[in-house]
Amino acid sequence: MASIEYPFIKIQQKNNHFFLTKLKASHLTKIAYASVRGDSQEEGAVQRILSPRRIAGVRDFVLEGGDYPNCIVLNWVGRNKLKPASGKLSVSEEARSAQIIDGQHRVAGLMEAIKSDKSISSIEIPVALYEGLNTQQCADIFLSINTEQKPVPRTLVFDLYGVASEHLIDQTALRAKDVATSLNEAEDSPYQGMIKFPGSPRMRGGIALSTVVTALKPLVDTKGPLDQAGIKELERQTSVLINFFGALKDKYGDEWDSTDNAFLYASGFMGALQLFKNKMIDYCLRNKSFKKDTVSSAIKLASSHLIRQAEVRGQSGSSGASIIYDRLIDVFDPGEIEHEIEI
Repeated sequence: MASIEYPFIKIQQKNNHFFLTKLKASHLTKIAYASVRGDSQEEGAVQRILSPRRIAGVRDFVLEGGDYPNCIVLNWVGRNKLKPASGKLSVSEEARSAQIIDGQHRVAGLMEAIKSDKSISSIEIPVALYEGLNTQQCADIFLSINTEQKPVPRTLVFDLYGVASEHLIDQTALRAKDVATSLNEAEDSPYQGMIKFPGSPRMRGGIALSTVVTALKPLVDTKGPLDQAGIKELERQTSVLINFFGALKDKYGDEWDSTDNAFLYASGFMGALQLFKNKMIDYCLRNKSFKKDTVSSAIKLASSHLIRQAEVRGQSGSSGASIIYDRLIDVFDPGEIEHEIEI
């Protein structure tokens, strides 16, 4: 069986060594395979079943020119041993000679991308090559990669959407992030300076950017409630939300800045957006107005019965949001509709 020589570095760690090298995408996709835990009885089987959706996402990422800076981690099980000599590593082209320890969706996505664009075959992919590991050793490495090396905070991910290349960006999350930025910066926003971006100073209360973006995404998504209502532009989406939260702020008066104001925390923000999505948009459409006065007229929240953070302290985010939503439903009174719906 033919082999290809590659430059390599031998890495010796506490219990094992591996070869750090690079393989052409065509070579990698030929020799690598996933041995699925519970489906295969062979030694070294630690992988899960492949997800077609994730493979399609990786394929599109590759076709759009995305980079592969992280190593694919392989366990060499081929008949021909790896042969390091004179600064080169001889790697056989025998099919299914390297179990995938980490990176099976990336390899499968590469394989699909090559079918659409043959030039991708020549892309160089960084690879860490172990040899002859047993199942326990493969499991240790897999768990080290997938549990000990934690993903970056979602707040940082959403913030980076503002500067990353277009093909890497979740466009709905980017729109939600832009709305969050406006809510945090607009002088008339009840949340001015209250949304926690990366690098924000520590504060009592306030809402993480990741929470705001996650809560806003269903609202600002294409064909979402605001889009269906004809409110598609960033400026208009921001404006109606400032009016909505501004109406709540007016109910609180000087109490809005209190550390016991539930709406200055994640649960309050999410619960309020539930009311906005489920009830307020329809109410405003029927009254042909998203102005603050229109919103305020439907929320009968008395100053003596304000919603306090103490009511949800100790609850999970979703449970707290549900409690606050229920409280808002209790004081939501649309009354009689003054106008017929325009078709």
